Amino acid sequence: MSRRSYDQYCAVARALDAVGDRWTLLIVRELLGGPRRYTDLHADLPGVSTDMLASRLKDMERDGLVTRRRLAPPGAAFVYELTARGRALLPALTALADWGAPALDEKRPTDAVRAHWFAVPLITRLAGHFTDGIEVVDIALDEGEFHIVLDGDGPGYADGPAERPDIRLRMDTATCADIAYDHLSLAQGIESGRIAVTLPEVPGERQRQKRTTTA
Repeated sequence: MSRRSYDQYCAVARALDAVGDRWTLLIVRELLGGPRRYTDLHADLPGVSTDMLASRLKDMERDGLVTRRRLAPPGAAFVYELTARGRALLPALTALADWGAPALDEKRPTDAVRAHWFAVPLITRLAGHFTDGIEVVDIALDEGEFHIVLDGDGPGYADGPAERPDIRLRMDTATCADIAYDHLSLAQGIESGRIAVTLPEVPGERQRQKRTTTA
């Protein structure tokens, strides 16, 4: 199949040649969280057909946005992951999330939701709040958990809790949306009790405290 193009000598048109098709940027959103199997992508993109997903992934491979590789045994499954060019779309997705935020008023009965869908806009909010060495933040919602990485190698996120988070934030979906879309600051959420903060236990700290108490 020949490649569709706007045939315009314009950077916006060139970008849309690569990512302007339906589902492409949402696939990028999913893969910003790390390598994913085809079945995982399909599960977290409700509404996409298997044929459409396969077609989009093939197009994205052709355009240098994703690569496919086989995991080492015992997994031995194929996963898709973003290239450096694909990961460079994070600022564009952040801007789109900010632009689309006013349309998120009441959650519609037909709306699907995944906890990690809030990760992209949250990266910017948390990076502006945590400036004291906190690099890994766990976010826990009723719908699931994910963690955000704010280290010097470039911000990102991954599904599920981190092995060694620096801080853990628990909140409901409405609060997370308010933080993600800049309707509420993290400090306000914590002060009002809408966000519960847990600091990880330092290894050996409990034993040290016990010895101190006994002495």
